[in-house]
Amino acid sequence: MIDQVTGAGALPFALQLKALLDHEARCQPKLCGLRVIESAPDNGLRMTVKLRDFQVRELLSLTRFFGFSSETFSLAVNLLDRFLAVMKIQPKHLACVGLCCFYIAVKTSEEEKSVPLASDLIRISQNRFTVHDMMRMEKIVLEKLYWKIKAPTALHFLRLFHSHIQQQLDAETKQSLNLERLEAQLKACHCSFTFTKIKPSLLALALLALETDDQHECEPMPALREALDALKETLTVKAGELVCVRELVAKCLSEYCSSKILKPNGQRLRWMISGRTARQLKHSYYKIAHLPTIPEYTC
Repeated sequence: MIDQVTGAGALPFALQLKALLDHEARCQPKLCGLRVIESAPDNGLRMTVKLRDFQVRELLSLTRFFGFSSETFSLAVNLLDRFLAVMKIQPKHLACVGLCCFYIAVKTSEEEKSVPLASDLIRISQNRFTVHDMMRMEKIVLEKLYWKIKAPTALHFLRLFHSHIQQQLDAETKQSLNLERLEAQLKACHCSFTFTKIKPSLLALALLALETDDQHECEPMPALREALDALKETLTVKAGELVCVRELVAKCLSEYCSSKILKPNGQRLRWMISGRTARQLKHSYYKIAHLPTIPEYTC
């Protein structure tokens, strides 16, 4: 049900939305665990917000290197945050946990022929643990999450909302909401701990609201705003709550586009691969899909 969002055979919007909302709360990181991470001192002994964000950027670099889908990245982040919120791990184990969450997401979202070997993932990510270490950690992650792998992420809601809104717009107005740009913005938000405590449905709605306000403030589009207002009422989201999250998203994207934040670096993953590793990689590993830039639009 979570996988089926758009397409000719998709279920009605109301049914899809209900299915996602029913699972949303159960697949969110526990707030108490997130607060522990948020309050942890940066002394190298405990998990911190800074370490979490760094690990997510590493996962985004891997996603770009292999050309994996946005679904894979969003699910990997969800698994990582849920695990960190229930387990107190040492910083030295974070890389192994992160790579395990990524590997689980890859095996869940990608075609079987595209799934790399665990040994290749370890070499490319330049980690020192073994395949056996990774397999043991993967088992721990799955057990602590009660084997509940598939989860409704903000990407699911974003795509569903986008598809629903597009059906209510004319041909000209439809071009005003670029899904690729919205997904790129969502990836930037995933790299910030701030959004781990926000419901995926609300984050997706805030992205759409911000995009509508930013791109069309000089050229109002009543049909688009009416569609967003109707969606807000369907979700029973309070206006103040949406404004607050929208401002957080705007701040995150502003920082992401500046030099204040370290952006995911896919280049490092390419030039530091040894010749031996390169010869062992499948040809498809070199088809790198880059994270699209978030272009600036003017009125």
